[in-house]
Amino acid sequence: MADIKLPHDHGQNTAKILNKMPRQEECAQVAEVFKQVSDGTRLRIFWLLCHCEECVSNIAAAMEMSDPAVSHHLKLLRKDGLIVGRRDGKEIYYKLADSKQAKLLHLACEEMFEITCPLD
Repeated sequence: MADIKLPHDHGQNTAKILNKMPRQEECAQVAEVFKQVSDGTRLRIFWLLCHCEECVSNIAAAMEMSDPAVSHHLKLLRKDGLIVGRRDGKEIYYKLADSKQAKLLHLACEEMFEITCPLD
């Protein structure tokens, strides 16, 4: 980031901090990930898939929703790389992606809910 001339110097070394600030594009990518779990239903689906691999019909039953509604949420979670799917015959099974972002978000959810992972 280019050196920014701030109108006031409060002695906090803000210019040095600004030089380390993530770029706008990076912040937009992270915001997209957080946007996925800003919806309570998607957050519940994400949490479930952090702990097991499941098919759409079982997720829909657990969420008391229709298969198409759950599929919509799964599509959004997949788009941002938080979950992955694998086909087995006619079924697609979803689970937490093996990525740094997905694992960090899982940990953050556990901390926010003040619960421990049921698999630990």
